[in-house]
Amino acid sequence: MTNKKNNLNTLCIHGANKHTEINEHVYPIFQSSTFLFKDVAEGAARFAGTDKGYKYTRLGNPNYDILAKRLTILEEGEFAHIYPTGMAAISTPLEHFLSANDHLIADNMLYGCTDSLLRNIISRFGIEISFIDLANEEEFKKNLKNNTKAIILETPTNPTMKEIDIQSISDIAHNFNEEIKVMVDNTFATPIYQRPIELGADISIHSCTKYINGHGDVVAGAAIFNKKISEKINHTQGDLGTTTSPFDCWLMLRGLKTLPLRMERHTENAKKITEFLKNHPQIDYVKYPGFSGMLCFELKKGVEAGKTLLNNVRLCGLAVSLGNVDTLIQHPASMTHAAVPKEHREKIGLTDGLVRLSVGIEDVDDIIEDLEQALRKI
Repeated sequence: MTNKKNNLNTLCIHGANKHTEINEHVYPIFQSSTFLFKDVAEGAARFAGTDKGYKYTRLGNPNYDILAKRLTILEEGEFAHIYPTGMAAISTPLEHFLSANDHLIADNMLYGCTDSLLRNIISRFGIEISFIDLANEEEFKKNLKNNTKAIILETPTNPTMKEIDIQSISDIAHNFNEEIKVMVDNTFATPIYQRPIELGADISIHSCTKYINGHGDVVAGAAIFNKKISEKINHTQGDLGTTTSPFDCWLMLRGLKTLPLRMERHTENAKKITEFLKNHPQIDYVKYPGFSGMLCFELKKGVEAGKTLLNNVRLCGLAVSLGNVDTLIQHPASMTHAAVPKEHREKIGLTDGLVRLSVGIEDVDDIIEDLEQALRKI
C-alpha cells in the first residue's frame, strides 16, 4: 500500500493489513498474555532480539503491531508505540529523553493533566521546565538553552484552541540543536487534518481515547516517532509497563476504519454550531480553528450562566473526554483543568466561564436545538 496523503480513506482501512494462515477477513484478537517457544534456544533468541517472534504481550503482540504500523503510515513516521492511556503516551517519552539537569520547554496552554505531570512529577527529578507561549516565536528563541532537550506543545490547544506553527517551532529548535525532541499532541487535529512529523516534529502524540477510537469505549494513547528517534525507547516502554491490551488495540483498529468519515462529519457539524453560537445573544465569543469537532465559547453572564447551560443540556453529554461520535460538553476550569493553578489559568486566558464543546456526528439540528433550549434557561 503506497503512502499517499490522498489515500487516507483507504489507509485507515487497509494500511498495514495482514492475515493469519486461515486468511480471515477481519484480523483476530490475540488475547494471550504470553507466547510459547518451541525450545530454549528460540526463547533465548527472542529475548536477545535475534528472533523477532513474540514472547510476552507487555513486550509485543500482533494486535499492537498492526495498530502501531497503521498509525505510523497515517502520521508519516518511522515507528509507533501504543500506550494504555494518553498520559502514558506523553510521560513515557519524556521519561526516556529527559534526565536531571536537562531543560524542557512547554507551551503555557496544555491539557490539565499534562500540565500537572510537568509541574508535580517531571519537575521533581531535577528537570528545569519553562512554560512559555510557543505562539510567540521570539519568546521561544529567548528560552532555548544549551541543555534544552525537548519541546512539548498542543495545537490546537486544549481547551482554548490556540494554534501554534509546528514547522516554525521545529525549524527553530533543530537549527539551535538538532538533538532537541519536538513533541506535538495531535489529538484534536488527528492525522486527517495535521501530520506533525511531516512538518518537522519528532514525535506526534495522541490520546487514542478520543478521535482515533472515536466510540468512547477505549482508554489508550499513541506516540509516533520520526526516524531520528532511537528504538532504545522500546525498552523504556517495556520496563515501565506502559503497553496497552490486545483487545483495546483491536477496538482502535476498528475505530480507525471510519476516522476520515467521522472527521468530515465532526467538522461539518462544528462549523454550523460555531455560526449558531456566534450569533446567539448569550455568547460573548467562540473559538473554532475551522477543522475537527472541538470548539470553546464564553457566555456573557459568566460562570453561573455556564453552570445553568451545562445543567440543562439533554442531548449533549455533560462529561470530560472528547472526539466521540456523541456530543460532549464540559467546564474546563472545574473539570479537565482543575489541577492548573487559577492564577496560571487566568494568565493564559482559560477563564472560569469558558465552556468546551466536543461536537459529535448526530444530526446537527438536534445538537443546535439542545443548546438553544439550554441557553434559554439562562
